[in-house]
Amino acid sequence: MGLLTVEDLVVGYSAADEILKGVALTVEPGEIVSIIGPNGAGKSTLLKAIAGLLKPSRGAICLKGEAIHGRAPQEVSRLGVAFVPQEQNIFPTMSVRENLEMGGYIDAAGSKRRIETIFARFPILAEKRRHAARTLSGGQRQILAMAMALMVEPTLLLLDEPSAGLSPLAAEALFQSVIAINKEGVSIAMVEQNANEALAVATRAYILVDGRNSRSGPAATLAADPDIRRVFLGG
Repeated sequence: MGLLTVEDLVVGYSAADEILKGVALTVEPGEIVSIIGPNGAGKSTLLKAIAGLLKPSRGAICLKGEAIHGRAPQEVSRLGVAFVPQEQNIFPTMSVRENLEMGGYIDAAGSKRRIETIFARFPILAEKRRHAARTLSGGQRQILAMAMALMVEPTLLLLDEPSAGLSPLAAEALFQSVIAINKEGVSIAMVEQNANEALAVATRAYILVDGRNSRSGPAATLAADPDIRRVFLGG
């Protein structure tokens, strides 16, 4: 039994507008699973459904064998799932520390201990703890967004386009942070437009096309496939 199991998932914004058309996905404990595909394939919709932000019209989402589809986002979060959206994922006028406090609001009593753990894990955030989040660089903001999600001590972290808009250097630093978080025991499902990097850091990967599963398998196998390289990896 996987940590996360998604089966035959159908999600849309109306009955006539289905975005996901029967998607399946599994994330095993300790894995990084990347989800790639063209724009409009339904990748972000899949993460939002897992996080409880969208209600499926059909299918199942199970965490550790327990059905979570249709539950409120706060309940999904309490069960161990943390979602980092692509945009509007920090509070720009608040300090770095205040952002982390907001991330840990579900358990304010344990928040102080977790903030110190976050500062030890991400020294740049400790250094800028009193700075307004808007003063951070793009890469630092994304690290802060991930750190806020870690405040609930999730077993599964959902990342939606974490490297979007970042310079190659900042993106590389971000992916190294993703690997480090995973090594500390957090499983990760990551939607990413940078398919090369997504496959380089992942254990396994799924390719979605038009709301359906197209290919899946070990990330290294997909990265070496000539057809996938031609369509998704630019060579």
